[in-house]
Amino acid sequence: MEVKPGYKQTEVGVIPEDWEVAFVEDIAHITTGAKNTQDRVDDGEYPFFVRSQTVERINSYSFDGEAVLTAGDGVGTGKVFHYINGKFDVHQRVYRMSGFGERASGYFFFLYFSNHFYARIMQMTAKSSVDSVRREMIARMKIPLPPTKAEQEAIARALSDADALIESLEQLVAKKRQIKHGAMQQLLTGQKRLPGFIGEWKVKRLGELLTICHGKSQRDVEAVDGPYPVLASSGEISRANRFLYDKPSVLIGRKGTIDRPQFMETPFWSVDTLFYSVVLPPNNARFIFFRFCLIEWRQYNEASGVPSLNARTIEGIEIRVPGGDEQSAIATVLADMDAEIAGLESKLAKARQVKQGMMQELLTGRIRLV
Repeated sequence: MEVKPGYKQTEVGVIPEDWEVAFVEDIAHITTGAKNTQDRVDDGEYPFFVRSQTVERINSYSFDGEAVLTAGDGVGTGKVFHYINGKFDVHQRVYRMSGFGERASGYFFFLYFSNHFYARIMQMTAKSSVDSVRREMIARMKIPLPPTKAEQEAIARALSDADALIESLEQLVAKKRQIKHGAMQQLLTGQKRLPGFIGEWKVKRLGELLTICHGKSQRDVEAVDGPYPVLASSGEISRANRFLYDKPSVLIGRKGTIDRPQFMETPFWSVDTLFYSVVLPPNNARFIFFRFCLIEWRQYNEASGVPSLNARTIEGIEIRVPGGDEQSAIATVLADMDAEIAGLESKLAKARQVKQGMMQELLTGRIRLV
């Protein structure tokens, strides 16, 4: 492969000519902690790093400074990473890398190590998964380093800013979901009324609001890249060239996943492990869907093995409902909230993609921050 001027081919790929390749053991001190899981303390004063992405708390600290940590064994092997600069303690099966000095930025090291270590340990095992990490796997891993700590820190700051944007979007999405959940609890039960609506809500069985229909076997429809989704209890599983039903409908699992309602307002095919509903006028299908989302469906499970629902059981469930106009108004409010959340989730996905691209460019020197 031709290497463009100013770059060189190395064991870690193509990097700028003035970058070096170093072993982890040459730029960091590697050790493990000495604590056990039972040493954790709820609401403890200091972070306590165990073999999980969850950071526990403890009232003692054995280390004070900058460090990168990773699980030495357990389900998080090769996938759990932490960065800290301060007082903390560590589980005896968690590796701590510290003492970076002037040669390496700890956060730059964290960014590269956390994105490449899993691939390294998978190369060193013949199994499909790895049970534990040997010190050598970390110590002899090669890291590309920009020539100055200032350049490393500039890269780290750029990626840290990207992380901050992602975190802020994650928090905003979580907040909007909480707001929507609260609005559902109030609007769908009549605790809060929208302006202009004053009529009494009536108690009705779901069977008075809709008719439950069985889906059909997937074998009855050709699985092609057609215009219509084929829906199972877990969501879309393929596409079809014809549809089973073409009116707005609420769907719920008949077997397997019975607690994940779905809403479709365009034509679809429903497999036989899924119920779909014909919503009777003047009821609003989207209102019924949001109301389905408040029902604890597992309490209606009728099987000791694979969870299952019975159509008659569903039709016998009683809920309070307003008139059709108020149903439509409530559904519009909640649908607008869904649209806002979807827009934020799209921004979040884009921010994650941008950060991933930045990492590929900055951590290999394809783009220089000098």
